[in-house]
Amino acid sequence: MIRFTNVSKRYPGGFEALSNINFHMEKGVMAFLTGHSGAGKSTLLKLVALIEYATRGQVILDGENVTGISKRRIPYIRRKIGFIFQEHHLLFDRTVFDNVALPLIIAGYRHQEIGRRVRAALDKLGLLSKERLYPITLSGGEQQRVGIARAVVNKPMLLLADEPTGNLDPELSREIMSLFSLFNDVGVSVLIASHDIPLIKELDYPVLSLQQGRLAHDVAGAA
Repeated sequence: MIRFTNVSKRYPGGFEALSNINFHMEKGVMAFLTGHSGAGKSTLLKLVALIEYATRGQVILDGENVTGISKRRIPYIRRKIGFIFQEHHLLFDRTVFDNVALPLIIAGYRHQEIGRRVRAALDKLGLLSKERLYPITLSGGEQQRVGIARAVVNKPMLLLADEPTGNLDPELSREIMSLFSLFNDVGVSVLIASHDIPLIKELDYPVLSLQQGRLAHDVAGAA
């Protein structure tokens, strides 16, 4: 699903966020990405999501080399990916339904299909009764679940999550992680950046560890 071959990322000004990264995450795997603040976790996720681009090396996503991909092709690749942020970036002037529907509207889905998909995603995450509410009225955990519903509403092959439990208490963090496990159980590949080592140790999933932009521990079973 994801393969990095000798990947480095240098930002303007000379800072090298990632140095010579090699790993392979198979399709259908759920894995964690760990490391100290500034280790390169967010940069690695942004390379996969085509928010940033590698300075050197190759990034392969679902069998396609996306390293030098054209701008016209990027939206089609991103439709395979759901991205979940620590700060969920919800639109507080729109309802829960409208927030989740936004990716489908952008992609040009028909009104009836949007309604069906949005309500299915909200139902999966226990939010169907809150579709007409505004995010400001929800708890932090509920807001994060709205962000997850928005990420999965277009049925992506891959979910990327950047510190999705960073602002949540331990009980809510476990609840969010269990939701990721449910999506993985139905074949969605999941890569989660997190510094919550105690929680990761509770879960039996492969771990990819970064230290100062370098790979310290590879995903289990990597080629």
